[in-house]
Amino acid sequence: MSKLVIVESPAKAKTIKKYLGTGYDVVASMGHVRDLPKSRLGVDVKHDFKPKYEIIKGKEELVDKIKSAAEKSDFVYLATDPDREGEAISWHLAYILGLDPNECNRVTFNEITKTTVQNGIKNPRTIDMKLVNAQQCRRLLDRIVGYRLSPFVSQKIRRGLSAGRVQSVAVRVICDREEEIRAFVPEEYWTIEGKFIPKGGRKAFSAQFYGNAEGKIQIRDKSQADAILAELDGAEFAVDSIKKGTRKKTPAPPFITSTLQQEASRKLNFQSRRTMKVAQELYEGVEIAGMGAVGIITYMRTDSLRISDDARSEGTEYIRSRWGDKYLPAKPYNFKTKAGAQDGHEAIRPTMPSLDPESIKDSLTPDQYRLYKLIWSRFTASLMAQCIHNTVSVDITGGGYIFKASGYTVKFDGYTVLYEESKDEDDESGGALPPLEEGMPLKVKEITGSQHFTQPPARYTEATLIKALEENGIGRPSTYATIITTVVGREYVTREGKSLKPTELGEIVNKLLKERFAKFVNLKFTAGMERNLDNIADGSKEWIETLGEFYGDFEKNLADVKKAMEGIDMKIPDEETDIICEKCGRKMVIKTGRYGKFIACPGFPECRNIKKIVQEIDADCPKCGAKVVVKKSKRGKVFYGCSKYPECDFVSWDEPTREKCPQCGRILYKKQTKKINKLYCAEKDCGYSVNIEDNGEQAQ
Repeated sequence: MSKLVIVESPAKAKTIKKYLGTGYDVVASMGHVRDLPKSRLGVDVKHDFKPKYEIIKGKEELVDKIKSAAEKSDFVYLATDPDREGEAISWHLAYILGLDPNECNRVTFNEITKTTVQNGIKNPRTIDMKLVNAQQCRRLLDRIVGYRLSPFVSQKIRRGLSAGRVQSVAVRVICDREEEIRAFVPEEYWTIEGKFIPKGGRKAFSAQFYGNAEGKIQIRDKSQADAILAELDGAEFAVDSIKKGTRKKTPAPPFITSTLQQEASRKLNFQSRRTMKVAQELYEGVEIAGMGAVGIITYMRTDSLRISDDARSEGTEYIRSRWGDKYLPAKPYNFKTKAGAQDGHEAIRPTMPSLDPESIKDSLTPDQYRLYKLIWSRFTASLMAQCIHNTVSVDITGGGYIFKASGYTVKFDGYTVLYEESKDEDDESGGALPPLEEGMPLKVKEITGSQHFTQPPARYTEATLIKALEENGIGRPSTYATIITTVVGREYVTREGKSLKPTELGEIVNKLLKERFAKFVNLKFTAGMERNLDNIADGSKEWIETLGEFYGDFEKNLADVKKAMEGIDMKIPDEETDIICEKCGRKMVIKTGRYGKFIACPGFPECRNIKKIVQEIDADCPKCGAKVVVKKSKRGKVFYGCSKYPECDFVSWDEPTREKCPQCGRILYKKQTKKINKLYCAEKDCGYSVNIEDNGEQAQ
């Protein structure tokens, strides 16, 4: 008998084929094969929102190959990803292949290991229509909002714009933060710091002004600070009280999708899209020397903190063999999954906890190694003993005022020997204090006052935005990366370093949606819809009913707004450039058309002069010294050429830089691929090359 297994990606197909062996053929669907049409709504809103699916353009040949393989097989297993999206892909495949919907042909793998794959094949189930309907409802909701709202936004603001059920809420969150920043009024405050030397000591330690016996004193301005400093001048100080204790720090739980994206942003400077791409590779399978293709992490779209007993046992044994029993907790931690989370999968963890990152580093790309190390370290640390600090808090008195100092020493490093979670803000204070005793007199080295101003809330980063979306119930693990990629790609939000800042376009679109569609573009409504989708997935709500409840109110809102805004536009003025139109002398402007941005004369239609936007890089042509520009080949591949082409024929696949070769003095080129990130000299007789870290610094 021949059996066909259909998965989503070729990498996963290769790994699974190895585990199943002869008698099985494994093919990849390359994601979705059937979807709503691009050119029209594709939803019959008058007849129970019946969708009109069709084969995705460009996938007809692939679908024919899958059909042919299925016809030659005795049985077909649908092994797409173990989530709602994967369930829907299996359902579409079953329809295309004419499979019996009641047949047990659906298999899922939480991890791509030999045992899991073989057990999955032995225990197929029917397609879960509750999950399919939850995904189908999400897809139709997004289609209705996008196809009904986007044309209106484009008409009122600028051609080619879009609005979305979730993306518009994410833009609103970012815009609301920007409004908070603009409205923020800084307030002055002062702090006073004392540096004291204990009796018989030489090294000073710091203490912060607190207040007096009546309580804490807020210092509002310089005059108040100067008055206190005057009273402290010449005062005698002594240790009033010492409080010693211990502080125990419990390790963070293993990753879920949102925390993985946040921590990869903080520690690795990965954007969420990059994180999920690399995690997918680690899940589907990578070639490990001596092992072949193997999936080395569990499924990466999850919001459950559960881990299997086998994984806990193997991880515990690894810790015992490497660090000893003292690095194991007295009893395992019970990390609680948040209410409302889907518990279909384990937390993100290594499939083989004993497979430490260093042992397989040579088999992984730099990105794969760094992300695997992060996942492996976080999981292993979550099984380890607490870190214990000896803490000390000291009250110092003098001149009728109180200063406070606190510090700690590490009594037992515990899990921190391997890993510590990053924070968006540094909340760790204090270090080791010198030996002190109650009543001990202290010598004053200096007491100084410092002026400060309260700071506005920080702009969102990817990490903090994902955290905010998760806390407010917006989106699901599989959607965070797509949301951010979409709002940046549509130029509603721009990146400034790690920060996400709304553009003028984003703020105008947000203003229109916030004012005119307040019921639908807000956190509460969007979170409520996510709960409805969860209820559809568990069978407690019907998907057609959910769509019906939404559609009536939405269409009425849209109709009312269209009527109220007849003749009202919110057009954005075109961005003026320094380029002079050679035909009429006006300054040309940047416009956006169907195929992207271009430069045009503002005198249209009298003057129809247009130009392509040329992207220059900060480098000079090595042949003639003119500017180097970014170009694209017919296949869309980026290369670099001289701006004076055809007078100068310089071209390069790698980016020229302003840096000079330390050996021969010629320019260096930057080469970046999945496995290579380096600066090198192109002169054959030189051969100079140096690796570059992700932050742009040269590796030593």
